[in-house]
Amino acid sequence: IASRCAGFISKRFSGRLSDALSEPELFKQFTDASESIADHYEQREFSRAVREIMALADKANQYIDEKQPWVVAEEAGREQELQDICSMGINMFKVLITWLRPILPGTAEDAEAFLNVPPLQWDDAAEPLLGHEINKFKPLMTRVDPKKIDAMIEASKEDMQAKPQKAAVKKEAAGEETPTIEFDDFAKVDLRVARIVKAGPVEGADKLLALTVDLGGETRNIFAGIKAAYKPEELEGRLTVVVANLAPRKMRFGVSEGMVLAAGPGGKDIFLLNPDDGSQPGMRIK
Repeated sequence: IASRCAGFISKRFSGRLSDALSEPELFKQFTDASESIADHYEQREFSRAVREIMALADKANQYIDEKQPWVVAEEAGREQELQDICSMGINMFKVLITWLRPILPGTAEDAEAFLNVPPLQWDDAAEPLLGHEINKFKPLMTRVDPKKIDAMIEASKEDMQAKPQKAAVKKEAAGEETPTIEFDDFAKVDLRVARIVKAGPVEGADKLLALTVDLGGETRNIFAGIKAAYKPEELEGRLTVVVANLAPRKMRFGVSEGMVLAAGPGGKDIFLLNPDDGSQPGMRIK
């Protein structure tokens, strides 16, 4: 709506709108919708609010189609009529933007810059811009390129075809058999709740993070291959589970004094085990 009128106002009238509304009754139809649209918002019926606003937008576009400012602009002696038509269009646009501001605040801010007005308030809709100077219009939204949509659809098809194959791999991995152990063997593993007190990168290691964990009065340094899945700041302060009696392992980056437990195939798809609320560092898992 604004794009169909703003150019004429800027080029022919130095950005100045008419001093009076040429169609006050039409403008009133827009402002009278205030209570109904506000009620939809308050009831969280956003789709109904948008439908009512779009119906008014259709009416504004119909007005411009009927008045044909592009034709009026070509005929001598109709300058005032041209200014009135386009000023009416700009004022209807202002009302619509006021109604849309709760759900499109960014677009509304751009529209306010174009209209050369402070942030629009709900009650401002009833006040038309008369004898007011607007700024040069800039597109508020980018037109969708059909070719880009087609490319996105094709990409999604390829992704959907790839997912079943990935799922099959995961299912196969889940079905891998592991040797049975006796309870006494399992009892040898000392699983403890630990709190990660510090996490950071390991220089020269692409997959590792260096973790300092609290085991309830005792701290350990552990290297964990979870760098692709977690940022250090996401880990600090959270509880996890470690194998506390694993023999220290000397690595070229230092000594790892345990192992944190995680699930998943690896890379970005790995998930640290997280004890339930109430667990404390040092508690043994039985």
